[in-house]
Amino acid sequence: MPNARAARPTRRGILAAGGALGLGAVLAACGDEDASTGGSKASASASAKSGPWTFKDDRGTTVNLDKIPASIVAFTGVGAALHDYGIQVKGVFGPTRTAAGKADVQAGDMDITKVEILGNVWDEFNVEKYAALAPDVLISTTFDTAGTLWYVPEASKDKIAKLAPSVALSVYDRQLTTPLQRMWELAESLGADMTAAAVTDAKKRFEAAAARLRAAAKAKPEIKVLAGSASEALFYVSGTNLSIDLEYFKALGVNFVEPPESAKAQGGGWFESLSWENVDKYPADIIMMDDRSSTIQPSAITEATWKALPAVKAGQVIARSPEPILSYDKCAPLLETLAEALEKAKKVA
Repeated sequence: MPNARAARPTRRGILAAGGALGLGAVLAACGDEDASTGGSKASASASAKSGPWTFKDDRGTTVNLDKIPASIVAFTGVGAALHDYGIQVKGVFGPTRTAAGKADVQAGDMDITKVEILGNVWDEFNVEKYAALAPDVLISTTFDTAGTLWYVPEASKDKIAKLAPSVALSVYDRQLTTPLQRMWELAESLGADMTAAAVTDAKKRFEAAAARLRAAAKAKPEIKVLAGSASEALFYVSGTNLSIDLEYFKALGVNFVEPPESAKAQGGGWFESLSWENVDKYPADIIMMDDRSSTIQPSAITEATWKALPAVKAGQVIARSPEPILSYDKCAPLLETLAEALEKAKKVA
């Protein structure tokens, strides 16, 4: 829902994308060739194609190149989605490697040892390494109406822009199916084999999962679902009106806790911030918790008020991916997890 603040959301507001973390001060911001993914076919398809490449992104910007991009640099989640369609990127920026050295949840099935990591945290982007990759195109998501490229630092965006054209896919104020289709179109344009069994099977699985979730929501309209995210100081309750996953789940009939607009105003329209003392403000039967590595996960929450919540005591807490990897392979399980939670849920609040 576009509004004055949402059009240029804050760093914390975007990170919330439905309820995320406090990571310090608010910053203004107004595949491998794996047969299981159809990778070898996609790569063969890409190499077989010749001639110019054209793609119109969600900013309305059309990128024209003499050939299909071979050196692709992308936001980590975009790289992960393209990997599922058999397209391997050369470099990534965004949460890619955890402190333990493992692949971040947003890296999906990418082999992170085979990509150049240009930046792993906010405001980190090695322009020199980027230039060395001789990029043909940079691809990211955008969380606003201005087309701001996600995780491309404000301070170096002009230098970055001079090195290669960019493509932006919007994940702002629309249902999940739209960016999923746009990623499909992008992957296809890059030479992915969209007829590969792994690709078509994943799409069928997603469609079946959507039908299952709709049925589960219809069967239990009384079950209230809260989308939350945890930081050391605050608990964030997400609204459903800007996030692509929650907008879609709501359209399928899921009954969400919805903070009033006035309460979400300080979160740029994305979420309401609560102290841990007030974490029980909204009764909920199921709690979906932000699974990103920058947030505190449920098993690590020690607050007594959290442990006393009916949904927590009943074991009705599931994971949520506020920045879904935009492939049907990765999004189908998100729907299945919520559908299963609804099917099993008891009214506890």
